Formats: sequence, structure tokens, C-alpha cells
Amino acid sequence: MAQRQSFQIGTGLFILLGFAALAYLATQTTSVANFSQGESYDLKARFTNVGQLKLRAPVKVAGVRVGSVASVVLEPDKLDALVTLSIDKRFDKIPDDSAAAIFTSGLLGDQYVALQPGGSPDAFKNGDEVVLTQSSMQLEELIGKYLVGSGDKAGDAAKPAAKP
Repeated sequence: MAQRQSFQIGTGLFILLGFAALAYLATQTTSVANFSQGESYDLKARFTNVGQLKLRAPVKVAGVRVGSVASVVLEPDKLDALVTLSIDKRFDKIPDDSAAAIFTSGLLGDQYVALQPGGSPDAFKNGDEVVLTQSSMQLEELIGKYLVGSGDKAGDAAKPAAKP
């Protein structure tokens, strides 16, 4: 009987460790635990399509996380998405002619905002707007363009030349 009870305790501990491992992986992959932000300043950016961009998505410069997405709202006048970026105060030297683009981590990963620095000597201040933006590319659009675009060119190259 003692052997059965120790087997049950061992099984219970194994299951408990499995749930703890899953919880740890869930927090690491959602970037909740990866970034603790102190004082920050806000930048605004307008995009025609944000795709699946979510709150707290990373904002990166040269692949290094410098902030997060604070809000994503639809502008009723222009029908654009207004994205508020919360940038850590440590990174207060980002040039004010920088561009913002929405990229995807990997093939099917989460989306993030990448800031591509410009060459201006002036830096962004709290509340400034990023003027140069590039919206999210949708996988469906790319596949559609490839299928429609390649049909004409590939088909012409495969046809035999007409005899005179």
C-alpha cells in the first residue's frame, strides 16, 4: 500500500512540474517577462494596416527592444490606425526622421514595430509623430500577387517561339 501512495505522490509532482514548465514557457514567449519598462515617452505612428499588431508588442531598433505598443486605435476621420509607442527614456536619442514599419517575427510569429533610424541630429520628444511608416504585409496579399503576377511572365517564357 505504501508503494502505491508514493507512486501517486510522484505522479502528482510530475504533473505539477509539467504545468509549471508550461506557465514559464507561456510567459517567456509572450514577452511579458522579457521587458520591464521604467520611465518612458510616447511616439505616435499612423498605419493603413496594422495586421495582428497587439498591445505590449515589442518596439525594436536594430533588433533590440526599446519599448512596447501602448495602444492601437482607429482614427475615425482618416480611417487609419493610430499606434502609440511607449519608448524607454534610456533611448531618447532616436532621430526624428526615423521610419516605423510593422514586421513579423519568423514566418508565422507575432508582429512588432521596428524603428529604422534616420540621420537627423534632432531626436524625438514626447508626443511626436513618426511620419514615415510602412504598414504590415499580409501573407494572403503576397500569395495573391505572386499567383497573379507569375502567371503572365512564367507562362510567356514557357511558350515555344512561333515559327515564321
